[in-house]
Formats: sequence, structure tokens, C-alpha cells
Amino acid sequence: MKVSITPTREIRILGLDERPLNRLLWCVLSFGMDKLFWVDGYLFCLEVYEKALQYEVEQGFFPISQICYIKFPKYMKYYEVERRTKIPIVDVSNMQFYCEIVKKIKSREKLEEKK
Repeated sequence: MKVSITPTREIRILGLDERPLNRLLWCVLSFGMDKLFWVDGYLFCLEVYEKALQYEVEQGFFPISQICYIKFPKYMKYYEVERRTKIPIVDVSNMQFYCEIVKKIKSREKLEEKK
């Protein structure tokens, strides 16, 4: 049996916005997303369409339609929005895919600071 590891070579982010925490949380709840991601002081959600993996195989890049994020220095396992409404937060800081996204966010922020 042959096993191949073929990591994503390119990610294309179509929309990227920093959002206040309350709006980020409301977006997650209203779109029915089940979790947020955390890497190196950033909390974010990804909107990825079902056909993204198929598109990656056929076109050679992985499309993400929207990422919303906020600086969130301290990791926590979940964020309690209201009583009994908790959003899980997944620490993906050891996963290359997500780390590369946060690197791009940080480099974009640095460019915007120079303006």
C-alpha cells in the first residue's frame, strides 16, 4: 500500500476582516458555525464552502471565502457568549495550515501600520 502526504500548496483568502469580538461571536452563532480557531494570539473563524477540497484537487489551490479575526492574546477552551451558550475554541497553533494563515494576517497588519 502506498501512502502519500500532499499538503496544501496554496491558500487563497477571498475576504479578510478584523472584527470586534461581539460581532465575530454573533457571526459564528448566526451562521451555525460550531467552533473558532486560535493561533499565536489570534482568534478567527473560516467560511469554507463544501466544494473547496474538490476545487483544491482540480485547480491546485484551496479557496477560503471569508476569514474574520480578532487579536485574542490568551487561549481558552471555549468562550461563553451568554448563559449556556458556549463556543468551543480549538488551539491549532501546531498545524501548519492555520499558522500560515496567521502569518499572512500579521504581515498584512504590518503593511497597514506603515501606511
